[in-house]
Amino acid sequence: MTCYFGLDRLLREANLRRPLAGRSVALLAHPASVTKELTHALDALAALPEIQLTAAFGPQHGLRGDQQDNMRESEDFFDARRGIPVFSLYGKTRTLTAEMLDHFDVLLVDLQDVGCRIYTFITTLRYVLEACASRQKAVWVLDRPNPAGRPIEGLTLRDGWESFVGAGALPMRHGLTLGELTHWFVATLRLKMEYQVIPMEGWRPELAPGYGWPVEDRIWVNPSPNAASLSMARAYAGTVLLEGTTLSEGRGTTRPLEMCGAPDLDVTAILNEMRRLAPEWMTGCALRECGFEPVFHKHAGRLCQGLQIHAEPPFLDPDRFHPWRLLALFFKALRRISPEYPLWRDFVYEYESDRLPIDLINGSPLLREWVDDSESEPGDLNALAVKDEALWAEARADFLLYR
Repeated sequence: MTCYFGLDRLLREANLRRPLAGRSVALLAHPASVTKELTHALDALAALPEIQLTAAFGPQHGLRGDQQDNMRESEDFFDARRGIPVFSLYGKTRTLTAEMLDHFDVLLVDLQDVGCRIYTFITTLRYVLEACASRQKAVWVLDRPNPAGRPIEGLTLRDGWESFVGAGALPMRHGLTLGELTHWFVATLRLKMEYQVIPMEGWRPELAPGYGWPVEDRIWVNPSPNAASLSMARAYAGTVLLEGTTLSEGRGTTRPLEMCGAPDLDVTAILNEMRRLAPEWMTGCALRECGFEPVFHKHAGRLCQGLQIHAEPPFLDPDRFHPWRLLALFFKALRRISPEYPLWRDFVYEYESDRLPIDLINGSPLLREWVDDSESEPGDLNALAVKDEALWAEARADFLLYR
């Protein structure tokens, strides 16, 4: 069955566009906001005579994907071809200002997500919903697949730990699309606003070989510069933890956020300890010992000993793949082997300076404390996670659009 994304349906079905006639329209998008034929949403919408495009917005990394690294801000600019301003929501501000809101009646949101709480497009979605609700502006979300599919994993973000990498009380892998998250935000934040989700048609997240991404129908376009593959999107809920550590996540290589390593690691010993502690956390993928040398970022120019996670057929089993537990186990095994290893990185992370990045990423100190506790066992962390995962499975049920 052909899978039509929200953008494709809006372009194909005139009746869906009819309520936009006579209203000024803005678009929030990034490089992966493309049609099946790879036409960018901005170009496709601008070609429709009944759509009056008056502004565009870019999230982190920019509308054009111009910023390679994290925490690199994008500038506003003027699109001379279309005669509209393009505003950055990862620059001087991370939400819509009063001036920005004056540029449109309806904001179309067309963002490809990767299915992980920390991916900042989720937070940007929350911020624009809140801003538009405050000024009676409408939001339409053009839905796209969650490439990680429906699995749920990880601890739920605790109260008081909201940040730009933690938009709300979600587990690390939430298993929702951006459209489904829109319904969840509007309900849980009690927003009074005009909004709608243009759902996909034909999305079947349980089907092989994509298990979330329609691989026979659509190619993968990087939604951010280091989201370079479907394997990365599936592993990201685990490998993103590396951003809070001194270990390389493979930035500066051709397979970022699929690898883990450092120059001074005994990876064979770490893997053996992982197998001793919790071999069931290592399933559903292939783990390959490898060496890599980043050309920029952590350990640039140094040969790292590490491993690559292959979360792709024929090795992928989505029901048994647990990337968050896998990386947590890697940290635990490293701590068991080298108790004094300087694992946790302390720096300004996503505009936060008073909390450790690893804690911001996890939405609490619980994972770090478990790793550092010499008496803790995998079952201790698992008990916390299983409870959170079960509660989230129940909480999200009312918001599922694709059953």
